[in-house]
Amino acid sequence: MVEIRDGKKVLITPISAEDLKDIHIGDIIYLDGSLTTCRDVAHRRVVEEGREIPVDVRNNAILHAGPIIRPLPDDKFEMVSVGPTTSMRMEKFEYEFVKTTGVRVIVGKGGMKENTANACKDFGCIHCVIPAGNAVVAAVCVEEIVRAEWRDLGMPETLWNCRVKEFGPLIVSIDAEGRNYFEEKKIEYNRRKDEQVEKISAQVGFIK
Repeated sequence: MVEIRDGKKVLITPISAEDLKDIHIGDIIYLDGSLTTCRDVAHRRVVEEGREIPVDVRNNAILHAGPIIRPLPDDKFEMVSVGPTTSMRMEKFEYEFVKTTGVRVIVGKGGMKENTANACKDFGCIHCVIPAGNAVVAAVCVEEIVRAEWRDLGMPETLWNCRVKEFGPLIVSIDAEGRNYFEEKKIEYNRRKDEQVEKISAQVGFIK
């Protein structure tokens, strides 16, 4: 479900492919509902070891992050800081991960490439980036840590299943059509760079 709230476009889990049709690269969105941290080892367990992920992320969201967690009494937890980790580390796993789990929204840091773009296009999901330096702000958006699975992996790699409210801002970097914001902008910036290098070279050509 998509809701416009105080000028913000908010995705609310569970999310359908239809919900993502009007969301495009460069859009800024926010997330309500289920968000689960999921990094390298968890991806490897699902894709390479064929293990069933113990948190249902189908039609929900994952976050490439290794958070800092404060334990509370009665096996409860508090999110202290949740900065994203580099999404590219999950690139080789992401197509099969999306296919297997049915996740709809992937959040991380930095761009991803063809494997993820193809997954977004084939299975109807999106990849978003959260601006750097927002780890504590992002933690404030976590209303509750609902579950903690695969705790044997340690704090950074545990699957921390959270209930979030207006988690973001999230910049859409790959949309459900498979368009890739980082890759498209790279072509544009390189063209502009080449134009400027040519101009500068002409002006300083006298320098030996």
